[in-house]
Amino acid sequence: MKLTERLPRETGRDYALRTIKENIISLELAPGSQISENALAAEMGLSRTPVREALIELSKVEIVEIHPQRKSTVPLIDYDLVEESRFMRNLLECAVVELVCGLASPMDLERLSANIRLQNFYLDGSYTNELMALDNQFHGLLFDIAKKSRVFALIQNISIHFDRVRAMALSSAKDLKVVQDHQELMEDIRRKDAKATRALMEVHLNRYRIDAASIREAYPQFFK
Repeated sequence: MKLTERLPRETGRDYALRTIKENIISLELAPGSQISENALAAEMGLSRTPVREALIELSKVEIVEIHPQRKSTVPLIDYDLVEESRFMRNLLECAVVELVCGLASPMDLERLSANIRLQNFYLDGSYTNELMALDNQFHGLLFDIAKKSRVFALIQNISIHFDRVRAMALSSAKDLKVVQDHQELMEDIRRKDAKATRALMEVHLNRYRIDAASIREAYPQFFK
């Protein structure tokens, strides 16, 4: 499992939750793998209580299965849950980018542009985790510009089902269009073309369907 430093004022529970989620999305904790509460606590330098609380929180959105008296497991990917997650994000993010077209300032556009420049820097197949983090940051910036950053925070747990497939797409798709989508979204926002921006966001969030064959070919053992 990969660890990052605990953030200032981050509680043990929040640190455990963030760390476990990041490792599930990056496949360090792969679908079908067993996870030990004791081992996770020792690895993160925490007591069992915050780790248990984090696992219970993740079990509520069906990304962890808790088995009393046995190790918990990371479930195999269920495309029905992926679709529910994508459906929610599609509704929210298509509405958000329309708002962004009317609210984005030159400084906001520069923030998006800086993020895309970094995405292009990491776009060679060797930096999946970095690219995934920048992808999430790009979408978070859109919610921030639309003054809906709390909504973005609220959807993070259910989004993990969708995010696992997004991470696989970034590492397995042969014709990666994600960064190109982001560039075109920014240009549509710059032109204040809400209709075009909404249409492109819908295509963007459906990329996992387009990439489904290559994803399943690369990771057949991870799906139900």
